[in-house]
Amino acid sequence: MNWFSGSKQSEAKKLISQLAETDKREHAAQELIRLGEDAVQPLTEALQTQNLSLLPVYQHLLARIPSAAPALTKLLATAHPIIRARVVDVFAINKDKAAIPALLEALKGEYYTVRSRAALALGKIGDRGVIPLLFKVLKDPEEQVRIAACLALGMFQDPSTFDEITEVLLDDPQIKVRHAAAKALGDTHHPAAIPFLMEALHDSYWWYEKEQEVTVLLNAIEKMGALVVDALIEALGDQERNVRKFAIILLGNLRDPRTIEELGMAVYDLHHEVSLAAAEALSKFGGPAVGVLSEALSHPEAAVREHAVMGLGKIRDENVAPLLVEMLADPERIVRKQALLSLGVLKDARAVPALREVASSRTDRELAALAKQALELMK
Repeated sequence: MNWFSGSKQSEAKKLISQLAETDKREHAAQELIRLGEDAVQPLTEALQTQNLSLLPVYQHLLARIPSAAPALTKLLATAHPIIRARVVDVFAINKDKAAIPALLEALKGEYYTVRSRAALALGKIGDRGVIPLLFKVLKDPEEQVRIAACLALGMFQDPSTFDEITEVLLDDPQIKVRHAAAKALGDTHHPAAIPFLMEALHDSYWWYEKEQEVTVLLNAIEKMGALVVDALIEALGDQERNVRKFAIILLGNLRDPRTIEELGMAVYDLHHEVSLAAAEALSKFGGPAVGVLSEALSHPEAAVREHAVMGLGKIRDENVAPLLVEMLADPERIVRKQALLSLGVLKDARAVPALREVASSRTDRELAALAKQALELMK
């Protein structure tokens, strides 16, 4: 190293130390980029930092210095695995296609942390030529690498990858990897991904005793927006009640007006959870759903009436309070109780006389207490 380049590197090290000071960071960063190749070695050494808040700063600076590529490529093949993974992230930031061969080598390396980062970097670079190689990584023995491969393939938003991703979605032994496959498909927002996601919804692995796990799949389906509405409406006729319930929940979240009548019919479902989900979904539509829910108030099944009352209670509409007051005279106690609870939520002053009447009755102390509680909420 000659004196001049040594001096430049000393300057670079001083500037790197200033990156920790927010008021000096912008100027120091600009100067390091200006130094170019003379800043590369100090910056690559800085990748060893234990200060994870500064690590992205070093990585973004290296990504902006084209002459850093040879040094980074060498580190990717020789450095400690933690540093290799951090180097991979630099290539993911600058999306340098010249780094693809080195990343493909890293994809075959012994360190699973590096393999997973390399897969993600290749997805971010976006060269379609690596897709067949990422397919192979879907079978990596490490779940973290399979997760990364799924997410990387999803970045291409290419229908030709959906079959391979779906094999993971339906067959991988680890639910976290299946989560990644679902997210990858959902993030594409591509209509061709819908049949694959719906196939997973019909797979009991996703929801049998896994109420929390299925949320990831439901989120992926919901990301399809209006494109998935028809498929969800079709699922309302499925024989499996869980499929119907999840389809209803999604339709409620999507709030497509075309589905109000379909959801209204689902309120009459013989399964309690499905009927309840339909009433809750309809409540999200507000006023336009009052009509279909009010029709359910005369159904012979008390549970259906109860669910309709619950749904109506969540809708801020002038037509709701009179309907709920009428239900205080329902022959079934469970319906009257829900009507009191819903009126408490609604807080419509027009219900006060009816609530006072119930509150003054000694016939059913619990219902009287609920009426008093509803009146208190209205003050």
